[in-house]
Amino acid sequence: MTTFHPDPRRWWALVLIAVAQFLVIMDTSIIGVALPEIQAALGFSQAQLSWVFNAYVIAFGGLLLLGGRLSDIHGPRRIFALGFAILGGASLLTGLAGSPEVLLLGRALQGAGSALIAPAALTLLMTLFAHDPKELTRAFAVYGAAAPAGGTAGVFLGGLLTDALDWRWVFLVNVPVAILVLALVRRLLPEGISSRRSLDVLGAVSVTGALSLAVLGIVRAPELGWTTTETLLTLGAAVALLGLFLVLQAVRREPLMPLAIWRAPNLAVANLAMALLGAAWVPAWFFLNLYLQQVLDLGAFEGGAALVPMTLTIMVLMIGVTARVVARFGFRTPLVVGMVILAGGIAWMALLPVRGDLIATVLPASLVAATGMALAYIPAMLAALSGARPEEGGLASGIVNTTYQVGSALGLAVVAAIATANGAGQVDDIDALVRGFGAAFAVASAIALAGAVVAAVGLRRPAPTANAAAATDATSTSRSPMPAA
Repeated sequence: MTTFHPDPRRWWALVLIAVAQFLVIMDTSIIGVALPEIQAALGFSQAQLSWVFNAYVIAFGGLLLLGGRLSDIHGPRRIFALGFAILGGASLLTGLAGSPEVLLLGRALQGAGSALIAPAALTLLMTLFAHDPKELTRAFAVYGAAAPAGGTAGVFLGGLLTDALDWRWVFLVNVPVAILVLALVRRLLPEGISSRRSLDVLGAVSVTGALSLAVLGIVRAPELGWTTTETLLTLGAAVALLGLFLVLQAVRREPLMPLAIWRAPNLAVANLAMALLGAAWVPAWFFLNLYLQQVLDLGAFEGGAALVPMTLTIMVLMIGVTARVVARFGFRTPLVVGMVILAGGIAWMALLPVRGDLIATVLPASLVAATGMALAYIPAMLAALSGARPEEGGLASGIVNTTYQVGSALGLAVVAAIATANGAGQVDDIDALVRGFGAAFAVASAIALAGAVVAAVGLRRPAPTANAAAATDATSTSRSPMPAA
């Protein structure tokens, strides 16, 4: 029997992987404070301005599945490096943009680079730590904590860079980070397993088009109306392309996404739970930001500071508590309990008053929600990845990233539409604003509760010894341990 020796560089490699997660999430939030400066400098219309955010999200969500498959075919380290090369170049292009069109192109390319980085990073994490379920859970805790850290840091850095230097630095800051990561990739990251399979180009085009159009339709629906011709045509085209993709996957010899992967234990249910987690958490975070700024009258930087306790709670619990809980109880129980706690915290936010107090009213509710998120995120990710075969690790990573992003976009669009219908669009009427925000929190809470029900009813509860055996089997079949939590 071959003795497996874990990679001695794995904890340093985890730092690099966490930096990738931090940067991918930060790029969605860092632009918020800089948007007025960008509008004044480049002449964006009010309608165009939202696309500084949307261009990134649509490219990111639409290309994640392709990024996961490319990771399986060409090896995760190579795709990770390619993603950072694209992200660095796109950030330079965006930071030097002289027109709205060039800036939006750069933002879309940033999203494309992130779509390569995210699934490759997850595959590399599984590769490095699958030999030991306890180490794997701790590694996921560090990886998971990097996401809220990136979101909050984006608000701080956006304000600091815009005030101290120039709005262009909210994009240019990525360039030196990308160069540093590229310099360390070969030293710290394992090559992983590549495949000689061909890429299903038509499948890639159809699913990327389907996901991009779906996210586009969802993002624009609150502005255009859910029943307008443009929205219905966009979403209808997304459904048609998705149908074409599924047909292609059923008949092709080497499909982009073998449909058999959905027979992996827990994969379908865990991805649905992950989508519902994103659909609850992101709207709650979004409307809590609005409440802090529009109701409590905090500035963007002050609002970001007010979210620091919530972010720190998530990070501390993920690293110090969730790993131990998952090691003790598996992923099913913590996921269900975490989603219920998250639902309770967001429901508490629905009761925030017109004259709320940051310490007495906002902080307790936000900390309860943060506790739920910290308990739920890692188990949901582990459940989605645990049943995938080693050669499908990148694909499984791409799928779970995609479901979270699409779930977040869909959840935010639906919740925003409900909030607006209940008064959230009346910025000059505080009572109406709070009523609309309350409706948003109530719906987000219900979504989190639905996620708890899905996980409780649908997830199987594997024995910890089975997980360990699966990981050991995975490590003995290759030069590096591959996904099998």
